[in-house]
Amino acid sequence: MESATSVAPHQTKTISYYYYPIPVPKYHLHLPPHPPKFISSQPLNLHFKSRKHQHYISPCASITTTCSKDHQENNDYDDPCHQNPIFPKKNDDPESNVISSNSWWAKLRAVVGQSVNLEGISGAFGIIAKDRHLVVPHIAVPDIRYIDWVELKRKGFLGVVFDKDNTLTVPYSFTISRPLRFSVEECKSVFGTNIAVFSNSAGLHEYDRDGRIARALEFKIGIKVIRHKIKKPAGSAEEIEQHFGCDSSRLIMVGDRPFTDIAYGNRNGFLTILTNPLSLDEEPLIVNQVRKLEVSLVKRWSKKGFHPTSHWLLPDSSECVIDHSPLKQD
Repeated sequence: MESATSVAPHQTKTISYYYYPIPVPKYHLHLPPHPPKFISSQPLNLHFKSRKHQHYISPCASITTTCSKDHQENNDYDDPCHQNPIFPKKNDDPESNVISSNSWWAKLRAVVGQSVNLEGISGAFGIIAKDRHLVVPHIAVPDIRYIDWVELKRKGFLGVVFDKDNTLTVPYSFTISRPLRFSVEECKSVFGTNIAVFSNSAGLHEYDRDGRIARALEFKIGIKVIRHKIKKPAGSAEEIEQHFGCDSSRLIMVGDRPFTDIAYGNRNGFLTILTNPLSLDEEPLIVNQVRKLEVSLVKRWSKKGFHPTSHWLLPDSSECVIDHSPLKQD
């Protein structure tokens, strides 16, 4: 509030000026009006046909909405009606808002680059030609709730590396999917700080040069994001090994894409765990179609007897799966 003084012939009066900030949104968001409930238990398979029962989370950390009591109890949007139990919202923290780029061209380039993975396409030809076993996971589960973290630790594994989109969060969200939060906290209690995110959408130097997106994600989910220069599935495990201080064979790679997360993990000696995607509706159409092709090829090759190289710490992968069932073959 500022004050200005106006002088009249016989009086002096004070005029007060009030300034009200006008909020300018950084993102245009499309929020589904009634987020459907997540199906908590399903047979283990690699089918992603149904889009009906999916889980939604808002990709923005500062959205003002009016919520009914029913939505407060059931939704998973990161708005004033639902606070993140892992990291409570702090309005005065600069990293609590989703970071925007200074250039619309940089945004467009990042979205297109993440949807069309040239490294993944070039690597896919080599996999199809001679390395089909690389895309077959050691373990396949519906989601991370089916993973026995305690048993994996007992077997000698020292840390866990997660993909972000459709593994921990729905695409473009900065909040862990609500049904997975307990499992994430359990993983933290078992492995301590030896868990991290290794993603092409956060921490990749090409699209996040100053690390602002990585820092924003770290603040929201409470997990370290590893910065890296080469997009999965290409590249070595050097950055990950430096972060954890151990060989990659003592680490677990968890992701939802066979030709990206699993191929990278198997090529570099991780124990690989494939999960079903959290939400197909949030994915770009091209990614959705490529995913269907990947799953079809993995099922076909698994049926023909292709398997990943046996992991020396876990010869029998079923020991670390809760309520497991065999990989479905069609």
